[in-house]
Amino acid sequence: MSTISEKIFSRASGTKAKANDFVIADVDYAMAHDGTSILAVRSFREMGTEKVWNPDRIIIPFDHLTPANTDTTAALQKDIREWLQAQGIKNFYDIGEGICHQVLPEKGFALPGKLIVGADSHSCTYGAFGAFGTGVGATDMAEIFSTGKLWFKVPESIRITAEGKLGKHVYAKDLTLKIIGTLGVAGATYKAAEFYGSTIEGLSVSGRMTLCNMAIEMGAKAGIVPPDSKTFEYLKGRTREKYEPVYADEDAHYTQEYHFAADGLEPQVACPHNVDNVRGISELSPTKIDQAFIGTCTNGRLEDLEAAASILKGEKVAVRTLVIPASREIFLEATRKGIIETLLEAGATVGTPGCGPCLGGHMGVIAKDEVCISTANRNFKGRMGTGGFVYLASPATAAASALTGEITSPADI
Repeated sequence: MSTISEKIFSRASGTKAKANDFVIADVDYAMAHDGTSILAVRSFREMGTEKVWNPDRIIIPFDHLTPANTDTTAALQKDIREWLQAQGIKNFYDIGEGICHQVLPEKGFALPGKLIVGADSHSCTYGAFGAFGTGVGATDMAEIFSTGKLWFKVPESIRITAEGKLGKHVYAKDLTLKIIGTLGVAGATYKAAEFYGSTIEGLSVSGRMTLCNMAIEMGAKAGIVPPDSKTFEYLKGRTREKYEPVYADEDAHYTQEYHFAADGLEPQVACPHNVDNVRGISELSPTKIDQAFIGTCTNGRLEDLEAAASILKGEKVAVRTLVIPASREIFLEATRKGIIETLLEAGATVGTPGCGPCLGGHMGVIAKDEVCISTANRNFKGRMGTGGFVYLASPATAAASALTGEITSPADI
């Protein structure tokens, strides 16, 4: 009668874990990026612990403020590099390697059945591989660095089923926004969302990563897709260790069940300033944009860049358009396939793999009253500039909008 989450926490805690139990669990892999490792290491030092519990199970990618934008940032990053060397932590991915939530799967850390904790809220991305991935604060991460353990309240689970085939120009991002718009930003608070149905099975691994990445945007503790042949194929040649896939029992208990039909779904857009302020693109009044941004841990993967390039090929963008691949691996493959050339010829600016304008910290910031259509996961006020407006959409919709200068369905190009 167990859900995927209950089974993972049972293994990790050595108990028969059920929803709402409090457990002390062994963490399989722990991640902090340049933005959160600074605080985590500070707390780790304050604890007085001299050595991390296991340097092979700690991963530190630099992705948020990279390349360093100020003297202060550079000094903080230098300190973390020196700490990593002193601790013997080899799983360090410096600037340009990519976004943490893309790098971990690529490097074989996101494995079915594992408990993966990141000092970043979008660590739920790893659920695309059948793992329990979740985010924690920097002080909690310091505790993990020190002991390899953390206490958890085992979440209740909800079951989300999507059936049917996504139409042309409709993508995983559109389905994800539809789900969040229906459940709301608090609709799955501290729940584990398990995704099922023919639509989910039809998604690529990249599409599943988009879906699980945004589980936090409806309040979920984790988003999980049961692993299948697509998962195992992606993991071939990448895995760090043996893994055991975990599946829910047929009589597993879910506190809520939701059903979605993919057939007939049109491109979706999340309007300012909330991720659940979602409308079908046909419902929007004409909306001019000043910037388009294609990238992030939500939609900076190869198939996302391909979708954008298919729209922009042979055309010229009408507004400034930023494209940032999610990782070096993706950047290289997109270059080999001619995708980067197509995007550059269309007038896009291509940046260093990393988070870029998503956090609005050091590049791609929009001015007061400017509008950006973005493939990111958040559109909160001040996210990309204190007075701007951010609309969320798929890479195809963002590319189509870049061509026309206003929010446009890719079906209209």
